[in-house]
Amino acid sequence: MLETIPAAPRDAILGLTAAFREDPRSEKINLSVGVYQDETGKTPTLECVRIAEQRLVESAAGKSYLPIPGAPEYAEVVQELAFGATHEVVTSGRIASAHTPGGTGALRVAGDFLKSNLPSATIWMSEPTWPNHGNIFAAAGVPAKSYAYFDQESNGLAIGPMLEAIKQMPAGDVILLHGCCHNPTGIDPTPEQWKQIAEAVRDRGLLPLLDFAYQGFAEGIDEDAVGLRAFSQPGSEMIVCSSFSKNFGLYRERVGSLSIVCPNADVASAIQSQINSAIRANYSNPPAHGAAIVNCVLRDEALRKTWEKEVATMRSRINDTRKQFVDALTAKGVPGDYSFITRQRGMFSFSGLTKEQVEVLREKYAIYIVGSGRINVAGLTPANIDRVAEAIAVVVGPAA
Repeated sequence: MLETIPAAPRDAILGLTAAFREDPRSEKINLSVGVYQDETGKTPTLECVRIAEQRLVESAAGKSYLPIPGAPEYAEVVQELAFGATHEVVTSGRIASAHTPGGTGALRVAGDFLKSNLPSATIWMSEPTWPNHGNIFAAAGVPAKSYAYFDQESNGLAIGPMLEAIKQMPAGDVILLHGCCHNPTGIDPTPEQWKQIAEAVRDRGLLPLLDFAYQGFAEGIDEDAVGLRAFSQPGSEMIVCSSFSKNFGLYRERVGSLSIVCPNADVASAIQSQINSAIRANYSNPPAHGAAIVNCVLRDEALRKTWEKEVATMRSRINDTRKQFVDALTAKGVPGDYSFITRQRGMFSFSGLTKEQVEVLREKYAIYIVGSGRINVAGLTPANIDRVAEAIAVVVGPAA
């Protein structure tokens, strides 16, 4: 029975990482997978995480199952981090939530929830979006369509076409938005544009779903929640999928959260039961360790200050590297204006490189970039940035 089953195609991003590992060239550079690296090219363990883990070891907590939606204290700190401790959506008790295995797990539980409870809804995704968004919702059986987001001519947000697309979406559909640090473009709406988007979504009767995977990596921890909070009006409904892979460096611990904001606390109770049902049929209950770290750090004043400083350091390095990359491209004579890279936010840059150019960079120079031209800026270091810029100069060629 199994002999006739063909091999599945490699994942567009993780498949590149596998190919990178298999590449024997010593000069190889991986700018594809979304993992933060410091100036030495290493992915650090945050100091606040080290301290929290030591405390958890010393506390000798048991290893029994968590409840289906995870630990209540974790849900509480996640909600306060996203919305603010005194925000009405938090104090009113109208959020149904669950600790999930990473942000990807949150998205999949959201997909299962939508398929079971809003079976006629289509989910609308930005063009472009993170490639795995399509996989996740297709696997959950949720139909998907796309809306305009990126203006290639200006390397900015296509706010006009985006708002026009929202006006045409059928009421009752779901719109997926990136809470900050849009992946792959790095282009985020301004606070005023977020207000316009939120108003258009409410007027059209859509359910917003925000993928919130990079809080703290754009402008600041509170500042990066401006889009999410633009939707958080009294009586509003929304879905938020959070991840702590990047801002806590907990990639392999798979720490995420699903929050569904409901009209009131009674509705939240019913929605919570539906979330629990979806989880029980999937992974039953979540892993404990990563969430315990997040909970420990966010509840301790000193550890939280350390975490905020470490997030600021990562954010500053990414933004500084953007400027250094633009300077290096200019110094190497790459034709065109790449200043837009400094206006992008988060770990990724939509570089404008074509699929063919990306293939040449990989084959001739051992530089691995996603086929869309998305570059992980955090993968650039003082040791490799000039080599990357020089290779791009050769591949792009002289100005016509």
